[in-house]
Amino acid sequence: MVGRSLDNRYPDHVSTVGDEALRIEGWTVHHPNDASRKVVDNASITLRHGEVVGLAGLMGAGRTEFAMSVFGRSYGRDITGRILKDGKEISVPTVAAAIEHGLAYVSEDRKRYGLNLIGTVNHNVVAASPGRFSRRGVLDLHRERQASAEACRDMKVKAPSIESRVGGLSGGNQQKVVLGKWVTTQPDVLILDEPTRGIDVGAKYEIYTIINQLADAGKAVLVISSELPELLGICDRIYTLSAGRVTADVPREEADQEVLMRYMTQEKES
Repeated sequence: MVGRSLDNRYPDHVSTVGDEALRIEGWTVHHPNDASRKVVDNASITLRHGEVVGLAGLMGAGRTEFAMSVFGRSYGRDITGRILKDGKEISVPTVAAAIEHGLAYVSEDRKRYGLNLIGTVNHNVVAASPGRFSRRGVLDLHRERQASAEACRDMKVKAPSIESRVGGLSGGNQQKVVLGKWVTTQPDVLILDEPTRGIDVGAKYEIYTIINQLADAGKAVLVISSELPELLGICDRIYTLSAGRVTADVPREEADQEVLMRYMTQEKES
């Protein structure tokens, strides 16, 4: 069906890792409805340009909550910690501020949070970066359409046209539209939360290829996934999270499912 052996589920890739792109230090997030409950507890991670980093954890470990709280504090309360981008501390109190500082977040639920399903491909691709296509308050529709067409070409979106309704596309193509939307914001750091959930194996391979291309372009990519083989297949390093705490930073050559699971069920930071 996909034109190749399913034994080769992940594209071959050798990352060219550069300088540190993002450092998150001592990140603590409390539950929005229960201030006494820490959902993320003193977590620290680093990402480098050109690197694909994984984040593994069991359900309830705080992976998505960590990502959302970093991306413009869109989850949680009483958030403390530092974010440094290219060595300089930044403040991202809102989603708009996160985008301005070159961060992008692809939600785990594309239909609820990532897309306007009744909107066109064009509308969805440019939704996160309206300022790029307006001048003195006037929208440049030609530039907008050009950017949408370019993003769809780069993401290999299969759709009749950029005016097609997103809700009519396959799950894999919907996911590629979401990726195109965030790549259009020209980010330096991308957080991808379950980027291949609910799509077929052919589309997954295409998403993995796009992730590698983003890394090759110098982006720092954080991939959150419930599938350990996926993280082992595409990541250069993998952080493990347990009960909101980072318990390990495992290089690819030292990682396997047993090692990751041991750290994912560890109660305190090693």
